[in-house]
This record gives sequence, structure tokens and C-alpha cells, in this order.
Amino acid sequence: MRTFPLPLATALATTLLLTACSTSEKAGDDVENADRPSTSACALDDLGVEVGAGAAPAAGDTGNVTVTLTNRGARCTLKGFPAVDLLADDGTTPVPTEEAAGAQPLTLVKDATTSFTVTYVRGEAGSERSLAVRKASFTLPGATAAAHELTWSYGEVAYKGEGGLDASVSGFESSAG
Repeated sequence: MRTFPLPLATALATTLLLTACSTSEKAGDDVENADRPSTSACALDDLGVEVGAGAAPAAGDTGNVTVTLTNRGARCTLKGFPAVDLLADDGTTPVPTEEAAGAQPLTLVKDATTSFTVTYVRGEAGSERSLAVRKASFTLPGATAAAHELTWSYGEVAYKGEGGLDASVSGFESSAG
């Protein structure tokens, strides 16, 4: 068995101890930083909003209203679905999301764009089976600001057989930007 002189053994032990401490601190920092978000939630105040529509021409037809958002601020992230409400004279009705596809986090750098689409079936004017929509409003996931409102000029929205709206909201779609 070979033995090392005491000063060499002490130096080896010290080196191992310092390496262990350094690795432990590094691992601790990694765990601590793992939960820290790299970007904050996108805020409506920092986004440009444009609306385009392929309106349903007649009762029973399907239409699409696409909302395009352009990031005018710092890098931000959208985690989840937009929340869309349709506003009529007699109240507010939420539009269900297309959650089957799942919502993937989407990070937007400055000037990047994304969009989401409200798909609806046009209802018959004046029918009890239709919602006479006057405005739509939406909020972003994780945002605390007030909703963004837009005028709805795309006709009434039909109800489905079970009573909910015949409409849905897509998740955010990434675009070049």
C-alpha cells in the first residue's frame, strides 16, 4: 500500500472538499433559477392589435375573426389561451377554447406577431337560438390589465343544441416577426 506525505494528502483532501462545495453551490443556483421565468407575461399595453374577419354571410354559415397581436415592448411570453367574451345587450357570454390542441408557451420578442381566431356559426337574426353580439372582449393569459374590446359587426352567433355558443377560440399561433 502506498502512502502519501501528510502535506500532499491534506492538499488532495482540501481540493476534493472545495470541489464538492463548488458543485453544491452551482447545483443550488440551478435549482433556484429553474423556477425563475426568463420572460414575463405579455401585457395588452405593449401589444398592437389588428382584427381581420372572414364573416359568415348567412345564418348557419361559419365565420372566423382573427386577432393579430404585435409585440411593441420587451420580450414576453403567452402561456395558455386568450379569454374571449361576447357582449350582448343582456349580458356577457364566454367563448370556449379549443383546448384539445393544448396551449404551448409562446415567447414573443420585440416586433414578433401572433394570432388567435374566434370561429363561430352565424345565428338567425332575432332568433331565441342566437346571441345578438354587440362587442367582443379578450384578455391574455397571466395579464392583469383590463380587457381589450372590439366592435362585433359579424352578425349574431348561434347557440348549439345543448345551449352553449356555437363558437370557439383557438390557441396562439406563431408567426414570423
